[in-house]
Amino acid sequence: MSAVAIETTPPLWRRLIGFNLLTAVVLGVGGWYLGWFIGHQVAGASIDYFGDIDQNDVAIFCGYIIGLLGFLIGLGFGVYPWSRMRGYPPSLREKETEGAGRYFGLCTDHKVVGIQYLWGIGLFFFVGGLNAMFIRMELLSPTSHIFPPGQYLTLVGMHGTMMMGMFTSGILGPFANYLVPLMIGARRMAFPRIEALTFWLLMSAGAILTTTIFFGGFPTGWTGYEPLNDQANAGMDAYIVFFALVGISMCLLGLNMIATIVTMRAPGLTWSRLPIFCWGVLSTAILMVLAAPVLVAVLGMAMLDRTAQTTFFLPTGGGSPYLYENLFWIFGHPEVYILALPGFAIVLELLPVFARKPLWGYRLSVAGLLGVTLLSWLVWQHHIFVSGINSDLRPFYMLSTELISIPTGFTFLCGLMTLWRGNLRFPVPMLFCLAWFFNFLIGGLSGVFLSDVPSDVTTHGSFFSMAHFHYTIMGGLVFTFFAAIYYWVPKMTGYMLNERLGKVHFWLMFISFNSTFGPLFAIGFLGQPRRAVTYAHTLQFLNDWVSISAFVLGFSLLLFLVNFVWSLVFAKVPAPANPWGSRSLEWQLPSPVPVHNFDRIPHITSDPYDYGEARGPVAVPAPTGVGGMS
Repeated sequence: MSAVAIETTPPLWRRLIGFNLLTAVVLGVGGWYLGWFIGHQVAGASIDYFGDIDQNDVAIFCGYIIGLLGFLIGLGFGVYPWSRMRGYPPSLREKETEGAGRYFGLCTDHKVVGIQYLWGIGLFFFVGGLNAMFIRMELLSPTSHIFPPGQYLTLVGMHGTMMMGMFTSGILGPFANYLVPLMIGARRMAFPRIEALTFWLLMSAGAILTTTIFFGGFPTGWTGYEPLNDQANAGMDAYIVFFALVGISMCLLGLNMIATIVTMRAPGLTWSRLPIFCWGVLSTAILMVLAAPVLVAVLGMAMLDRTAQTTFFLPTGGGSPYLYENLFWIFGHPEVYILALPGFAIVLELLPVFARKPLWGYRLSVAGLLGVTLLSWLVWQHHIFVSGINSDLRPFYMLSTELISIPTGFTFLCGLMTLWRGNLRFPVPMLFCLAWFFNFLIGGLSGVFLSDVPSDVTTHGSFFSMAHFHYTIMGGLVFTFFAAIYYWVPKMTGYMLNERLGKVHFWLMFISFNSTFGPLFAIGFLGQPRRAVTYAHTLQFLNDWVSISAFVLGFSLLLFLVNFVWSLVFAKVPAPANPWGSRSLEWQLPSPVPVHNFDRIPHITSDPYDYGEARGPVAVPAPTGVGGMS
C-alpha cells in the first residue's frame, strides 16, 4: 500500500496567520500599547517631573522596547531559540523559502537579505532626502516663513540622523551581505539569523525615528548633545532608541562580517588574494564592532538621565555634558570612516575592471584601509576644539587628524595609478568612481581647515563644516553607493539598468551636487551658522542658488528611481553572465545567483585582478547593446 503526497497551496487565511510581516506589525503595535500601559503603571520620579506637561518617558521607552520585541517575535525570530530549547535540531528552513514573500519576512539567505537592505535603505534614503528638500525650501527666504523654528530644527535633526544612522550600513547591508560569501567562495554567512536580525533591527529603527514627529521632534541635530538631550520633549526618546538600535545592528553586522571573512574563505583564498572590497568590508566591520558599543552605552546613560533621574550628564548632580561629547565622538569619528571606507573599497574594486589592468599597489591599498581604521580612533577631539578642550591636547589632535590623510592618500595613489595607461571604459559605474576622486579630494582639502585649531575656530558650526561633511560623505559614500548599484544590481537581479538614463542621472547628479555644496563653503566663511532658520539678507542670493541646485539634485535622484523601477519591473532586459568582463569570483556565477551559490566550493589559484596576465580569457562585451548601453 502506498500513499501519494499531494502538495496544495494553503488558503489565504492560513498564510496570513503565521510568522510574517503582517503578524509582526500587529504584534509590534500591540506591544507598543502594552509597553505604554506598563510605563504608566510604574511609579518613578520622571512621571512626577513631567506630569505637568503630560510627558512620560518611561512609558515611551517601554512602548518602543516591548513593541520592538513583539515585531521581532511576529517575524519569527523566537522560533529558532524556542525550538532548540525543546530539543529540535538546528535547521535553515528560512533560507530555502522561495517566491516574493521571502523578501517581506525572516529569510536567512544572504542574497535575500542583501536585496532587503537595498530596498529598505533606499526607502529611508529618499525620506531623508525629502527632509533635505524641506530644509532648502525654508532657506529660500532669510526669515522663517514655512516652518516654525522648532519644526525646522526637527527637520534638520531627522535629515542628519536618518542619513547618518541608516547609511552606516549603506554598503555593508546590501552589497557586503550579498557579495562577500560569493567573493570568498562560501555558501552563506557565518551567522545567517544574525544577518537577518541586523536588517530588521535597522528597519525598526528607521520606523521609530519617524514617530518623533508625533512627540514634538527633537532640537539637537543628529549629535543629540547634552544638556539639550535631557531638556528636550518626548520626541528625543525616539532619537535615543533609533541610534541605540542602529548601534546594535552595526555591532552584529560587523561581527558577522569578520567571522565570515576570517573563517569561511575558500581553499587557496589567502589574505594576499582577498578581493580589495572584502578588505574594505573587514576594515569597516572592525570599526563597527568597536565603535557601536560606545554609542549604545552613551545613549543608555542618556535614557537613564531622562527616566531614572541619574545625572551622568547633568552638572547639578555631579555629571558633565562634556562627557557626552567625548563619548559620542569616540563613536562618531570612527563612524565617519565606517561610511567612507566601503566607498574606498568599491572604487578600488571597480577600477581594475574598467581600466583592464591589475590593481596597482594591492598591498599599499590594504595598508591604507587598515591605516585609516587605526588612526580613526585618535582624532575625535577635533570635533570639540571650541568646546573647552584642554589647550595642551590640541596639537596632538591636530597632528593625528592630518596624519590620517596619509593612508587616505594611499587609496588615491593606488586608484590613480590603476587608471594610468589603462584601457579605460566609461560605463555608468566607472563615471561614479571617477566622480569620487573629485568629490572626496575637495572634502579632504576642506577638512584641513577644520583640523587646524585657528581656522576651525572660524569655521566650526558653520555651513563650511556642513559642506565639508557632505563632500566627504555624500560625495564619497553616496556616489560609490550608486556605482555599486549600477555595477552589481545586474548580478543581484539578473536585469540590466538602462545605461542612457544612468548617464543622464550621473551628470545631473554630479553637476547639481557640486552646485549645491560648493557655494556653502563661501556661505560658511561669510558667517552663516548651520541649523539656524534665519540668516543675513546679504546671503539670500547664495542660499537661493543652493536651494535651486538642491532641487535639481533631488530631481536627479528621482530620475534614478524611474530608471531603477523601469529597468527591473517593466523593461527587464536580461543581464549577460558577465556584462563587465570581470574576473572576480561573483561574476563567474549565473545571474541571479542560485540559492546554494556554488555546486562545489571553488579552489582559488589566482588573484581577482590579473587583467593582462596569462590566464584564460574573460569575454568583454561590445560597447553597444544590452540595456540601452552606449
